[in-house]
Amino acid sequence: MRIHVQIPLRWSDFDAYAHVNNAEMLRVLEEARIQAMWRPDDGSVSDAPTAVMDVRPGADTLALIARQEIEYLAPIPYMPAPLDIEMWAGAIGGASVEVCYEVFSPVGVTPRVLYTRAATTVVMVSAATNAPTRVPAELRDAWKPYIEAPVAFTMRH
Repeated sequence: MRIHVQIPLRWSDFDAYAHVNNAEMLRVLEEARIQAMWRPDDGSVSDAPTAVMDVRPGADTLALIARQEIEYLAPIPYMPAPLDIEMWAGAIGGASVEVCYEVFSPVGVTPRVLYTRAATTVVMVSAATNAPTRVPAELRDAWKPYIEAPVAFTMRH
Protein backbone atom coordinates (compact mmCIF):
# COMPACT_ATOMS: atom_id res chain seq x y z
CA MET A 1 0.00 0.00 0.00
CA ARG A 2 1.23 3.53 -0.77
CA ILE A 3 0.52 7.01 0.51
CA HIS A 4 -0.51 9.58 -2.11
CA VAL A 5 0.59 13.16 -1.49
CA GLN A 6 -0.29 16.05 -3.80
CA ILE A 7 2.43 18.70 -4.12
CA PRO A 8 1.83 21.84 -6.21
CA LEU A 9 4.65 23.30 -8.25
CA ARG A 10 5.80 26.88 -7.78
CA TRP A 11 6.87 29.16 -10.61
CA SER A 12 10.33 29.36 -9.00
CA ASP A 13 10.72 25.55 -9.32
CA PHE A 14 11.38 25.92 -13.05
CA ASP A 15 14.65 26.62 -14.80
CA ALA A 16 15.63 28.15 -18.14
CA TYR A 17 14.61 24.95 -19.92
CA ALA A 18 11.01 25.38 -18.66
CA HIS A 19 11.01 22.24 -16.54
CA VAL A 20 11.44 21.57 -12.82
CA ASN A 21 15.04 22.15 -11.84
CA ASN A 22 16.81 19.07 -10.48
CA ALA A 23 17.67 20.77 -7.18
CA GLU A 24 14.03 21.78 -6.67
CA MET A 25 13.04 18.12 -6.73
CA LEU A 26 14.65 17.83 -3.27
CA ARG A 27 12.19 20.48 -2.03
CA VAL A 28 9.24 18.69 -3.63
CA LEU A 29 10.24 15.44 -1.92
CA GLU A 30 10.76 17.27 1.38
CA GLU A 31 7.25 18.74 1.18
CA ALA A 32 5.80 15.29 0.50
CA ARG A 33 7.78 13.78 3.40
CA ILE A 34 6.59 16.51 5.79
CA GLN A 35 2.95 15.92 4.82
CA ALA A 36 3.33 12.18 5.19
CA MET A 37 5.36 12.05 8.42
CA TRP A 38 4.89 15.21 10.50
CA ARG A 39 2.04 15.73 12.93
CA PRO A 40 0.45 19.17 12.31
CA ASP A 41 1.79 21.83 14.67
CA ASP A 42 -1.71 23.07 15.53
CA GLY A 43 -2.73 19.73 17.05
CA SER A 44 -5.18 18.91 14.26
CA VAL A 45 -5.33 15.46 12.72
CA SER A 46 -3.53 15.02 9.41
CA ASP A 47 -5.16 13.44 6.37
CA ALA A 48 -2.18 11.08 6.23
CA PRO A 49 -2.44 8.24 8.78
CA THR A 50 1.37 8.13 8.76
CA ALA A 51 1.80 11.76 9.93
CA VAL A 52 2.65 11.00 13.55
CA MET A 53 6.06 12.58 14.20
CA ASP A 54 6.26 15.48 16.63
CA VAL A 55 8.85 17.83 15.14
CA ARG A 56 8.00 21.00 17.02
CA PRO A 57 10.78 22.82 18.90
CA GLY A 58 11.47 20.89 22.08
CA ALA A 59 10.61 17.48 20.60
CA ASP A 60 12.58 14.58 22.09
CA THR A 61 13.44 13.03 18.71
CA LEU A 62 14.79 14.71 15.57
CA ALA A 63 14.45 13.28 12.07
CA LEU A 64 17.66 13.93 10.11
CA ILE A 65 18.40 13.11 6.49
CA ALA A 66 21.32 10.71 6.17
CA ARG A 67 21.12 9.94 2.45
CA GLN A 68 19.11 10.80 -0.66
CA GLU A 69 19.11 9.36 -4.15
CA ILE A 70 17.07 10.65 -7.07
CA GLU A 71 16.63 9.20 -10.53
CA TYR A 72 15.20 11.64 -13.07
CA LEU A 73 13.23 9.78 -15.73
CA ALA A 74 11.60 12.65 -17.65
CA PRO A 75 11.55 16.44 -17.40
CA ILE A 76 8.56 17.84 -15.48
CA PRO A 77 6.85 20.62 -17.45
CA TYR A 78 4.73 23.34 -15.91
CA MET A 79 1.33 22.03 -14.78
CA PRO A 80 -1.21 23.95 -12.70
CA ALA A 81 -2.40 20.77 -10.92
CA PRO A 82 -0.21 19.28 -8.15
CA LEU A 83 2.11 16.36 -8.79
CA ASP A 84 0.95 12.98 -7.45
CA ILE A 85 3.68 11.56 -5.24
CA GLU A 86 3.40 7.95 -4.16
CA MET A 87 5.34 7.17 -0.99
CA TRP A 88 6.11 4.06 1.00
CA ALA A 89 8.67 2.69 3.45
CA GLY A 90 11.35 0.63 1.75
CA ALA A 91 12.60 -0.46 5.16
CA ILE A 92 12.24 0.46 8.81
CA GLY A 93 15.42 -0.21 10.72
CA GLY A 94 16.38 0.26 14.34
CA ALA A 95 17.01 4.01 14.03
CA SER A 96 16.07 4.77 10.43
CA VAL A 97 13.30 4.73 7.85
CA GLU A 98 13.94 4.48 4.12
CA VAL A 99 11.26 6.67 2.54
CA CYS A 100 10.63 5.80 -1.11
CA TYR A 101 8.94 7.95 -3.73
CA GLU A 102 7.62 7.83 -7.25
CA VAL A 103 6.64 11.22 -8.68
CA PHE A 104 3.81 11.12 -11.23
CA SER A 105 1.84 13.57 -13.32
CA PRO A 106 -1.22 15.06 -11.60
CA VAL A 107 -4.20 12.84 -10.82
CA GLY A 108 -6.49 12.65 -13.85
CA VAL A 109 -3.83 13.62 -16.40
CA THR A 110 -3.47 11.05 -19.15
CA PRO A 111 -1.25 9.46 -20.01
CA ARG A 112 0.05 9.06 -16.46
CA VAL A 113 3.78 9.85 -16.50
CA LEU A 114 6.38 8.66 -13.99
CA TYR A 115 8.89 11.52 -13.78
CA THR A 116 11.13 10.63 -10.86
CA ARG A 117 12.07 7.82 -8.47
CA ALA A 118 13.78 8.63 -5.19
CA ALA A 119 14.71 7.33 -1.77
CA THR A 120 15.61 9.16 1.44
CA THR A 121 17.11 7.61 4.56
CA VAL A 122 15.73 9.41 7.62
CA VAL A 123 17.60 8.74 10.88
CA MET A 124 16.00 9.31 14.27
CA VAL A 125 18.30 11.21 16.62
CA SER A 126 17.90 12.08 20.30
CA ALA A 127 17.58 15.86 20.68
CA ALA A 128 19.36 15.61 24.03
CA THR A 129 22.39 13.59 22.93
CA ASN A 130 22.50 13.93 19.10
CA ALA A 131 22.93 10.15 19.01
CA PRO A 132 20.78 7.82 16.90
CA THR A 133 17.76 6.53 18.77
CA ARG A 134 15.13 3.88 18.07
CA VAL A 135 12.38 4.66 15.60
CA PRO A 136 9.47 5.58 17.89
CA ALA A 137 6.84 2.84 18.20
CA GLU A 138 4.11 5.24 17.04
CA LEU A 139 5.97 5.90 13.78
CA ARG A 140 6.85 2.23 13.30
CA ASP A 141 3.20 1.21 13.79
CA ALA A 142 1.86 3.96 11.50
CA TRP A 143 4.25 3.10 8.66
CA LYS A 144 4.09 -0.71 8.98
CA PRO A 145 1.16 -1.08 6.49
CA TYR A 146 3.16 0.95 3.94
CA ILE A 147 6.28 -1.22 3.82
CA GLU A 148 7.13 -2.67 0.43
CA ALA A 149 10.24 -3.32 -1.63
CA PRO A 150 12.64 -0.35 -1.87
CA VAL A 151 12.86 1.74 -5.03
CA ALA A 152 14.38 -0.18 -7.93
CA PHE A 153 16.65 2.40 -9.55
CA THR A 154 17.08 1.55 -13.22
CA MET A 155 19.94 3.81 -14.23
CA ARG A 156 22.65 2.46 -11.91
CA HIS A 157 25.68 0.98 -13.62
